[in-house]
Amino acid sequence: MNNNNTVDEQAIVRKVTLRIIPFMFLLYIVSYLDRANIGYAALEMNKELALTSEAFGFISGIFFIGYFLFEVPSNVMLNKFGARVWIARILVTWGVIAAATAFAQTANQLYVLRFFLGVAEAGFFPGVIVYLTYWFRSRELATTVALFTAAIPVSYTIGAPLSTWIMDNIKWLDWSGWRWMLFLEGVPAVFLGIACFFFLTDKPEQAKWLTSQEKEWLLAELERDRQSRKNVKRLGVFKTMVNKKVLYLAFIYFVYQCGSLGVGYWMPQIIKGFSSDLTHTQIGLIAMLPYIVATAAMIIWSRSSDRRNERKMHSAIPLAIAALGLVGAGTLASPIASMAMICVALSGLYSFKSPFWALPTLFLDRATAAVSIAVINSIGNLGGFVGPSMIGVVKGNSQSAATGLLFLSALLLIAFLMTALMRVNNKEPDQPMAASAH
Repeated sequence: MNNNNTVDEQAIVRKVTLRIIPFMFLLYIVSYLDRANIGYAALEMNKELALTSEAFGFISGIFFIGYFLFEVPSNVMLNKFGARVWIARILVTWGVIAAATAFAQTANQLYVLRFFLGVAEAGFFPGVIVYLTYWFRSRELATTVALFTAAIPVSYTIGAPLSTWIMDNIKWLDWSGWRWMLFLEGVPAVFLGIACFFFLTDKPEQAKWLTSQEKEWLLAELERDRQSRKNVKRLGVFKTMVNKKVLYLAFIYFVYQCGSLGVGYWMPQIIKGFSSDLTHTQIGLIAMLPYIVATAAMIIWSRSSDRRNERKMHSAIPLAIAALGLVGAGTLASPIASMAMICVALSGLYSFKSPFWALPTLFLDRATAAVSIAVINSIGNLGGFVGPSMIGVVKGNSQSAATGLLFLSALLLIAFLMTALMRVNNKEPDQPMAASAH
């Protein structure tokens, strides 16, 4: 208790947040830009390489097969080598492969490169989530994860006009705009990987940027946070992988990813379908709007989850909202009304994320939750293969993405029901202690 009287708790949390979150935020922006910019490339690439809707759907989705296969092994390597070294390795390799995608000449070459991009990037997201648990207490976790994962809608907000501007304006050396876009957006990951090696600190006890008193307080708080969790289990890697609740959450995340990435990858072509007169840059500017709205909604909703100390319904309700948004987007004829409903859908999809990633810590200890997050993300991300591929098949058969959006909305309703009916102790056990300590 004396410790709490001699240190400024909020100042330390703020100091740690400002040191870690902006850098991780930047890394995640680049990560999503390099996996999702294929959607903008498609505006030119599909015609130049004679790609069908089915082929493009497969190109978008095969990334997640590589991601799925190497997610858990990558997280094991992160624990072995440390976050600083392993996250740096992830960034450098995915940057090289993302830039190399610009040289693809056939659909088969794109299949291979996108698969290996998934292999290279596997482990980044769960690795960062685990890394955040080394520095932040349970009560700060949903908001902290929200500040990090807000990089996803922000990357789309930045990436939409940036990618389409490059495609419209950079044609050097007789290279197509889509090729320059993939190359120029891949290179920053390599330099950020090198920066990561020098900037990141693996654990609080190694932080030269904290005073000895700040380290002592933070380590004591994190230990108290761990010990206060009486109802959590510690499981081995295999038992975690086959735990019923972990697999239940993995299926929910699988369905969620079908909807989220199905919309994300196809949105440029959905917007292009509104009017044949739109330039690539105009499509990019229109695509910014839903992600700006979604970013604000995500942070507000995550703060509500932390403030109310509630995870389950804060995960479930956004799925229902997203499902209704996709129904509207798929059925309304007016482009303005359709974009408004896409705003609603993406607000729901992104608001789901942060409370959801706090759910494993309600029934598993930190070490086990780390493995469970990798398992859930690994299995769940197969939805990133199914969603875009399914819309590609549907669009190829019906010449409209609307039917695919309606199917994705049905899947999200199933995910809503599964989340709402989940049996879990829905309160963080340490929260009353935390409140009384102030």
